[in-house]
This record gives sequence, C-alpha cells and structure tokens, in this order.
Amino acid sequence: MTNNTEPRRTDDAAEMLALITAQQRRVDQMMLRPIPWMLGLWGVAWLVGFTLLWSAYEGGNPWFSVPMALAAPIFGILIAGAVVASIIIGIRLGRGVKGVSSFAGAVYGVSWSLCGMAFAALGVGLIANGLSAELASIFFPSAFALMCGTLYLAGAALWRQVSMLVLGIIMLVVGAIAPFFGAPTNNIVMAVFGGGALLVAAIVFSVRLRQGK
Repeated sequence: MTNNTEPRRTDDAAEMLALITAQQRRVDQMMLRPIPWMLGLWGVAWLVGFTLLWSAYEGGNPWFSVPMALAAPIFGILIAGAVVASIIIGIRLGRGVKGVSSFAGAVYGVSWSLCGMAFAALGVGLIANGLSAELASIFFPSAFALMCGTLYLAGAALWRQVSMLVLGIIMLVVGAIAPFFGAPTNNIVMAVFGGGALLVAAIVFSVRLRQGK
C-alpha cells in the first residue's frame, strides 16, 4: 500500500511558506507606502531651496536673483517641513505593525531629525571656531547630502530596497563632489542632482510599489 502522507505534508509546508511569504510582502508594501511621499517632499525642498540659495549669491543664477533675506528663510522652512514630515512618516511606517518592524520604522523616522540636528550643531560649532561664511555655505549642503545618503542606505538595509540603495549612493556622491564646484555653484549641483535624484526616486519607488515589487 502506498503512503501518500509525506507528499501531502510537503505540499502543505510549501503552501504555508507561500502564504507566509505573501503576507510578509503585503506588510512590507504597507510599511513602505509613505516612502515616495517622503522622497518627493525632500526632492521639492532640495530643488526649490538650493535653487533659491544659488540665486541669492552674487555670481550665482545668471537669469534672476533673489534676496538672501528671502531665500534663506524659505530654504529653512522647506528643510524644516521635510524633517517634520519625515518624523510623521516614520511613525506611520510602524503604525499597525508590531514588534521589530514597528521599532525599525519609528527609529528610522526619528533618525532624520536627530541626525539633522547633530549635523547642524556641528556646523554651528565650526562657525564658532572660525569657519568662514563661504566655507559654511559649502559645508552645510554637503553635510546634509551625506546624512541623507547614509540614512537611505540604512533604509535599503532595513527594507531590502535596491532603489533606496541606489539613491543613497547617489546622495553620497553628490555630497562628496559638490564642494569641488565651490560656492555658490555647489547649491545648484545640490538642487539639480540631489533634488532631481530624490524626485526621480519618488516616482520609481511609487511605480514599484504599485507593481508589488
């Protein structure tokens, strides 16, 4: 008499594994849904903010100029808004998900504000120790680009997303090469390549999520 118990158990195990995998994919999709919004917000903040700064410096934008008294506050508001949005999105990443995933999402969101404040404090400390205004205008954009690149690499490791890995590498490269263009050209480099990369990543990420990848 043939024993069909073992093949049946194998089929059941395969079905259970497929069910668990599908469920995990749905959880990942739910958690990552706000990410394109965060990328888009940062992309707009960088594209608009750094373009305004470039336009405010003498020798910057050849087509039009913007008073620094206007450009600087708008830039600050845009970046602050993006940081606040990142915190809110980070909290939403963990909403409805318990355990390690919830903790990871919350920490990732809060990390944006903590790292931002740390880099800002470092820059203020350098200024207090004699860093010139011209060098400060080179330091801050690159510092925040390197911060963003590092956090996107962390996000790629957390959620196994190749698109976040690519974006993180791009941001690190932009932050590293921008100082070589000098001020104020480094600002337009940040706007076009940094902000542009963020906006493209937002679109790609959104499409991939809709396709279930």
